[in-house]
Amino acid sequence: MDEIKRINISPKTHVVFLIVSVLVLLIVQYQLISNTYSLKNKQYRLEEQQVINDLYSASIRNDKVYPGGQRIVDSFINRRMLDLSTIYKRDKVAFQRETRLLLDSVITEMRDRSNMDRLFQTFVQKGHLPSNLKYLLTINDITIKDERNQYIPLFSEQTLRGHTSPLFYPRKVVVIDGTLKHPGSHNLTSSYTVSSPSENSYQLSFSLYVDRTDRDLILFKMMLPTLTLSLISILGVVLINYITFRNWVKQKKLAEMKSDFLNSITHEFNTPLSTILVANRSLQNEKLSSKTENIHSLTEVINRQTLRLQSLFQQVIDITKTSKATLKKNEYNLNEVLDEVLLDYRLKIAEEPVTISFNKGTNINPVQLNKFWFTTMLFNIFNNAIKYNDKNQKEIIVTTTTGKNGIEIHVKDNGIGIPARNVKHIFEKFFRGNKNELSSIAGLGLGLFYVKQCVDTHGWQIGVISKEDIGSEFIIQIG
Repeated sequence: MDEIKRINISPKTHVVFLIVSVLVLLIVQYQLISNTYSLKNKQYRLEEQQVINDLYSASIRNDKVYPGGQRIVDSFINRRMLDLSTIYKRDKVAFQRETRLLLDSVITEMRDRSNMDRLFQTFVQKGHLPSNLKYLLTINDITIKDERNQYIPLFSEQTLRGHTSPLFYPRKVVVIDGTLKHPGSHNLTSSYTVSSPSENSYQLSFSLYVDRTDRDLILFKMMLPTLTLSLISILGVVLINYITFRNWVKQKKLAEMKSDFLNSITHEFNTPLSTILVANRSLQNEKLSSKTENIHSLTEVINRQTLRLQSLFQQVIDITKTSKATLKKNEYNLNEVLDEVLLDYRLKIAEEPVTISFNKGTNINPVQLNKFWFTTMLFNIFNNAIKYNDKNQKEIIVTTTTGKNGIEIHVKDNGIGIPARNVKHIFEKFFRGNKNELSSIAGLGLGLFYVKQCVDTHGWQIGVISKEDIGSEFIIQIG
């Protein structure tokens, strides 16, 4: 029979696909959360902004920027207005140079004489506002108007591109006072543009920004349900993908092992059947069957191969019978039972180069066990110890001891050992290790699986210590 076709998609491909899927999900979730944050940030307005706006408007009535600010700006700009208009018409480069000198003087004086800190504290007290408020007071634009009512900008975001003066905020507005770090439309409280209809005057734009120091925390609390749902959905998708992938790997591995089992069992059954058919044809040959010794030899062949088939069938049937429901245990002296088991096994392998020794422990208490299953379990371990052994003289050492975890049975051999990567898989159904290396060794991959089933059904534990080319030691703990 041809080998069953395996699944071609590798686990690595699935892992890459799952990782990419999760990354895409994370990116989408990040975009959604980011957009939600931006929307909440725009929608969130301080309840106190209207109070502050009213108080600020009242304090600068007939004034600019802050109380006394108009007098400062007038003292610098009014006396230079005609000169600047004339320079602007004649020499734009000279106008920019003079303008920057004038602005540096105006801004420095406005900052030095600012009374906004004291004024803002007054707003907080009068309005009974929270103490965790910060503000930022800025001048956004200064424009002069000549005798022909043409506006000439002294500074704006456009005219100050490339200006590196520390007096200017990164957004090309002038910070007069305050410590608020992120001014924007979301925390703009007041904004004014003050001008005069007369010629040779100036226009001034300024803004007040106010916000809480814990704005981000407030927004986080507002977004907490969204963040929680996003986190749960991400974890849910990751968990489902992980469980799906793990089950897929198990199913894929089981499918491969079943395929190996079918291939192995086909070979195992075909070999004795073919031998029996050949022996039967020989018996039908009159020349060969005329001699008694030939008949005896051929019947021995048929008998051996029949027993082999019977053993294979029994091994498969034993797996289906293993359950706690059918387990009937009796109390036995462990050393005496092991003596009987070893005697039977020595007779079975009498013609093979195998030495079996038994080290009996003392003070071993009676043990509850099913004798048939116990015997079959040990026979499977012994069979593996011989089958996977390339030594000229094979050895099996059985030892009983009483340890801290109860009674222990140690079965040690001098076989080829088990690679470390395979130790955790040896009790799995149909597992046979490296198929290429073990292809010449007959087997179905059910022996140690049956051993584990028997141990579990009895409520015991089993472990393995193994080194390649040295041998293996099976340790059965009887609690």
